[in-house]
Formats: sequence, structure tokens, C-alpha cells
Amino acid sequence: MTPGARVAAAIEILDRVLSGTPAEQALTNWARASRFAGSGDRAAVRDHVFASLRRKRSHAALGGAMTGRGLLIGQLREAGADCPGIFSGSGHAPPPLTAAEIARLDRAVEMERNIVLDCPDWLAPELEAALGDAFEPVMSALRDRAPVFLRVNSARTTREAARAALAADGIGTRPHALAKTALEVTENPRKIQNAAAYRDGLVELQDAASQAVVEMLPLADAPRVLDYCAGGGGKALAMASQAPRATVFAHDADPRRMRDLPARAARAGAVITCLDSGEVAAGGAYDLVLCDAPCSGSGAWRRSPEAKWRLDPGGLEALCRTQAGILDRAAPLVAAGGHLAYTTCSLLAPENGAQIAGFRARHRGWRLVSERRLTPLDGGDGFYIALLQREENVS
Repeated sequence: MTPGARVAAAIEILDRVLSGTPAEQALTNWARASRFAGSGDRAAVRDHVFASLRRKRSHAALGGAMTGRGLLIGQLREAGADCPGIFSGSGHAPPPLTAAEIARLDRAVEMERNIVLDCPDWLAPELEAALGDAFEPVMSALRDRAPVFLRVNSARTTREAARAALAADGIGTRPHALAKTALEVTENPRKIQNAAAYRDGLVELQDAASQAVVEMLPLADAPRVLDYCAGGGGKALAMASQAPRATVFAHDADPRRMRDLPARAARAGAVITCLDSGEVAAGGAYDLVLCDAPCSGSGAWRRSPEAKWRLDPGGLEALCRTQAGILDRAAPLVAAGGHLAYTTCSLLAPENGAQIAGFRARHRGWRLVSERRLTPLDGGDGFYIALLQREENVS
């Protein structure tokens, strides 16, 4: 595909996304209908699509319209590309620029702060209150592509040995300071899933901040561990790697999310028992219960940019109710003296500190052991973790 054809494909996909189709579904549908597109073409189209989803407001302002065409004009203009040359109308390229589009390219575009930062107006006050002076740097960071991180399976190898194994397959990495197991991929990230180190369970894809959150857990004092909102099981696998003597259980309200976990655990040499809701309740008390709650994902918007634009006040309120319910249901599962860990990949106070304050107001006998927030300025995604300990005796 020519550069113009790739842009035309991205415009078509973005128009579908803007009309309500999830981006991954729109990309998959396009790829299935475009068998002529090679892997390089698919990757380039995907990059175009996600670049404009991360910067939807600013690209629309630069391109003059909240359409696929407007977004790509804005994206190419921002990059200093030859818009008239790409929008040539020849072959499979997009139709030529109109007189109005050409005239707009010749004019400077003034944008308000929230447009420059690609921040939803209604969320800006909440984010600024939470982040303070870091608001603008964090929002700017969320406009860029996220780094690719790997977690080294410390039960099977060391970080340096994993780096050497990856290098043998042409994958460059460097250690990252956020976690002892974290490697940032610097070369050939698209080779990872075919690499021997990945196939043999030496490494797993996992954000460095997510790894750092697991390192903050008191796993050495937790013989029985429950990942209560396991999803795909990334944190359960990380806990099993760091505490190979612990018995690790995984549960999710939608068990289908855990369907790949047994195969991933087998590849990593880990034993993780998946439980349904009835089995969790019947399993007795756990020394550590991790609640990685559903959230706005505001700390990970560069990975899932659609979530930034899909969230609304009603959706945030519903998420906060869900989070409170999860904490209330998880609390009775914790043994006396055990720990309850609450995490989100959110930057918003109502989902983080306010949830913990509300929980402690509803439940007596819990001590806040520690609390920490990470932002993209630390290198990985934005994350929040609060660690609570249940008192031995509550009268």
C-alpha cells in the first residue's frame, strides 16, 4: 500500500469509530476485508488510527473537522507531512484537498489549553485537582504512544538472562527503574510473541507500573492469595512469579476474561486456580486479597484512548458504585491480620483515595498501611494502590 492508501484506510476506520464502532473491531473488520494489506500496512494503518484517537481534539482542530478525514489532515499537518501530496486522489489515496482545506493549512490555528492537551473539558477540573502542577505534563504524556514493557518471570530466569534471550531474537530491551522485573522494549516490539523467551514463559507483556504495584504487595506474608478482579490474570501471574510458594487463586465477575489464564500459567510454570463466585466464598479466608477494580482507565489513556472520549459523568458515577461494591464484597474474604489491596489504573480521586475513605467509613477494623500513586511521568501507566490490613480483633 502507498502512504496515501494507508491514510485512506485510516480515514475509513476512524469514520467507523466516530460512529460508534470500537476501534479494535473496526481495525479487524478492515483487515479481514483487505487481504492485500501486508503486516507492515496493517501496522501503519493502526498507528495512524491510534495516533488520532489519542489526539482527537487537537487533530480535529488542526484538520478542521471531527471526521476521519479531518483527523488525518490534522495528524499529518502536526507531523509536518506533505498533505497535498498524500491527499492526491491518485490510485487509492484520499480525494484531493478542497480549497477550504488548503486555505486552512495556510492559517495558524489557535487552540484552548484543553484542546492542546486533548483533555475532555468536563474532566479537566477533576484531573487538575488530583494532579496539581503535574496536570499539564501528565496530560501531554497521555497524548503519546505508550512504551512496551515486559515482565521477567523471576521464578524461571533473571532480568539479564531474559535480555540476552530476547536479544538472540533481535529484540532490544533495557531495565526500567519502576520494577525489578521490568524491561522496556527498545527494538522490534512486534517480534515479541514469536520470540523463544516469550514462548518459553521467561517474559510476559505487562506495564512497568502494573509490575511495580505487585512489588508493593506483602506477598512474603501471604500463603493464600486471591486476585479478586483477575481479568486476563496479569497480576495473578506476577504474584505467582514473585511468591512461588504461595497458593494463588484468581476470580473474575466475568469468567470469560480468564479463559487464557490456564495456558498463560502453564507457559510460565505457575499454578493458579481459577474460582467462580461460589467457590471464592466457600474457599475460606485469604491472607491477601487484591482488588484491581474496573475503572476509568485514565492512567492508561495512551493505550486505550477511546476510553478518554467515551467516559461521561454518569459512567464515572457507575464505576465508583461498582468499585465500592467490590471492596464491600472482598472485605469479608480477608483473614484476621490479612491484607486487602485496592488498585486502579486511574488518576481520578473519586476512584482512588475517596474510595478508600468511603470504605473505612463503612467498615470498622481496617488500618491503612500504605498508599501510592504513579503517573505516566514515572515511566509506565498511571496507577493507584492502597494497602489495608484487617485488625486481629474487632469488638
